[in-house]
Amino acid sequence: MDNPFQHTTVLLDEAVDALLGNPPPDGPATYVDATFGRGGHSRLLLSRLRPHDRLIAFDKDPDAIQEAARITDARFSIRHEGFCHLGELPTGSVQGVLMDLGVSSPQIDNPQRGFSFRFDGPLDMRMDTTRGESVAEWLATAEVQQISEVIRDYGEERFAFPIAKAIVARRQERGPISTTAELAELVAGTVKTREQGQNPATRTFQALRIFINAELEELQQALEASLSVLAPGGRLAVISFHSLEDRIVKQFVAKHSKEVYDRRAPFAAPQPMKFEALDRIKPGEAEVARNPRARSAIMRVAQRTEVA
Repeated sequence: MDNPFQHTTVLLDEAVDALLGNPPPDGPATYVDATFGRGGHSRLLLSRLRPHDRLIAFDKDPDAIQEAARITDARFSIRHEGFCHLGELPTGSVQGVLMDLGVSSPQIDNPQRGFSFRFDGPLDMRMDTTRGESVAEWLATAEVQQISEVIRDYGEERFAFPIAKAIVARRQERGPISTTAELAELVAGTVKTREQGQNPATRTFQALRIFINAELEELQQALEASLSVLAPGGRLAVISFHSLEDRIVKQFVAKHSKEVYDRRAPFAAPQPMKFEALDRIKPGEAEVARNPRARSAIMRVAQRTEVA
């Protein structure tokens, strides 16, 4: 049966063009779709790869693994794990790495996944529903200070402490929060002012999702791993959807796009830069009109330099 929850891939052509922009040397080349999702980028990549190339995908979501099983191309394989495992690939073995961050439309639109305040469902939010703790389970035992720090740090929510107090008070009075509607209603009753057009629960839901899936920590691990697995001339393309992600990517590329001098040895040759920043791309007006969820996307592209 077809999945009723559809996904429109953001920056589809731009991402694939960026990844394949530096032709590989003779011989087979390996590319990585680090966040398979529903396979939009992977399918277009496979249509453009050479017969002897291959594509390795990663994803934690069992639904994504099920979707990937529909791809019968022998050049394709997928691993049911997060892209923090990217570093397990051989050093210098990859010609391109694509990371499309955040949550996919099918995850948001399926009430049973618990990602959205627009639908009532179990308060889960795990990318991998086969392991780990759900948001509801964590909120059932977390202290006010822990909840406040998560909502403040990952949601940039200025009302983090009142929200955390309300969550714990509700737990003590009537039992733990177990559904998305309950959490959204509680936040709306606590947050008295909000940016025009934004639901009061937006930042809280974002924060809890990022925290429960360790998204920022996994991103940092995967970026560091790209340094070792990318071959010289290989491309890194990362699509971010909010400022916390984009800041990490921007700072990582900037850090490795300059020579490093050792102050303890001022006359020694500097360590060469490891990346060359190539581009920063946002969706055009036509794409945003077709898919409003694309409006916040930013793709940063960098190329591994010719260093050992």
